[in-house]
Amino acid sequence: MKIKIFILIGFIIIQSSIFSSPSFSKEEYSINFFRAPSIGGEYRRDQISIHGGYYVTNFEPDITTKFYKLGVGYWFLPTKLAFSSSDQPSSFYTYLSYGKGINLDYKNKDTIMYEVGYRLMIWEGLSFRLGVIALGAEGESTKVNPTPGISYSIFF
Repeated sequence: MKIKIFILIGFIIIQSSIFSSPSFSKEEYSINFFRAPSIGGEYRRDQISIHGGYYVTNFEPDITTKFYKLGVGYWFLPTKLAFSSSDQPSSFYTYLSYGKGINLDYKNKDTIMYEVGYRLMIWEGLSFRLGVIALGAEGESTKVNPTPGISYSIFF
């Protein structure tokens, strides 16, 4: 019985994406306030975006590792969720980025970062993101961390 209720709730949440096909705006400018993809700016045209900024993460508790980050993203599977008051669709995203370490073990090291996640459009241009990132650098083991984010976008 519980599984049927869960399926029904899931159907209600994504119903509009099943019966219609939301699409991305032609262009978007975003200010990213927290972590995903970085604290900085982003520009999207159709489904491709570029971003740049300052990225912080904690590989260990209470120790913050910092990077400059620049990359390219791809947006896919736009969905219009029933509880969202935004005209823009929520969607999945993936990024491939270059990072330059600023401190600790990564100071002056070149890194490659791969990120995948979901952006939930909440209200107007306000969105929350939840993703996961894999970060690799020469001489360091690959690290995997969550990437929450808060952004505000202007759409054209």
